[in-house]
Amino acid sequence: MVVSGAGDFVDNPENLQIIEYFLREMEVMIMQTSLLKFLKNQLKIISSLFLIMILLIPITAESGESLWDKGTDLLKGYGESSDSVSDLSVDEMGAGLKEALLVGSKNVVRQLGGIDGFNADPDIHIPLPKQLDTVKSVLEKIGMSNLLDDLELKLNRAAEASTPKAKKLFKKSISEMTFDDVKTVYDGPDDAATQYFKDKMALSLSEEMSPVVSESLSEVGAIKAYDNAIKEYQSVPFVPDSKTDLTEYVVDKGMDGIFYYMAIEEAAIRKDPAKQTTDLLKRVFGSK
Repeated sequence: MVVSGAGDFVDNPENLQIIEYFLREMEVMIMQTSLLKFLKNQLKIISSLFLIMILLIPITAESGESLWDKGTDLLKGYGESSDSVSDLSVDEMGAGLKEALLVGSKNVVRQLGGIDGFNADPDIHIPLPKQLDTVKSVLEKIGMSNLLDDLELKLNRAAEASTPKAKKLFKKSISEMTFDDVKTVYDGPDDAATQYFKDKMALSLSEEMSPVVSESLSEVGAIKAYDNAIKEYQSVPFVPDSKTDLTEYVVDKGMDGIFYYMAIEEAAIRKDPAKQTTDLLKRVFGSK
């Protein structure tokens, strides 16, 4: 049996209650958007259109779909197709996240790129490569351990000198974030953005840091000191090979330190109101 005619429809108290329910729900949805003033002015028009759409829907016993189901589907469809509301939400979330990551990455680069950024920090201090433990032990036995003096400090200085190269790569990676990237990071764990950065910029960062590290190690005499130490070590009979690439070692450790502090900075911005230094950051992360 088909129900037709708007007059018969609205005379039914049960149908009117259902329509009133959807209109109330509609109003709540609109009141919750940041386009409140505009949408309030459109409420009467939207409500009228909603009512007309409900009245024009053929409701058949054969279809097995009730007025309630039809109305619910329409209400959901409205929420999904409201471009102005969803676009604002996406834009605000994306801008807030990118702003947070820019702030965090600048803090990390400034901290680690300064004097003792690596050397005086026990969490990321770069020790001598493990391969040099044997070298150092052998050199001590022949009274030439001084060849490795200050080498550890020089490794850390090279990491500090190369860290500023990360700044432009962070900025580039942030600018290239898609909507899916933003959503994944925003809804992900506390280090979701850091993992994104590792995936996007690790190779480029290594390529940018390597020449700076190599030049820095040469300037402070680290490469020469290391080569001399290895030469003396290898002059001892039957010692195992302990040669290592100092530039590659410092770059790897330097990147570990950068991403270590990026993860800490990211988690702090998500959770600590004191780190939410702008109104946009407070809106995006304050209620999360």
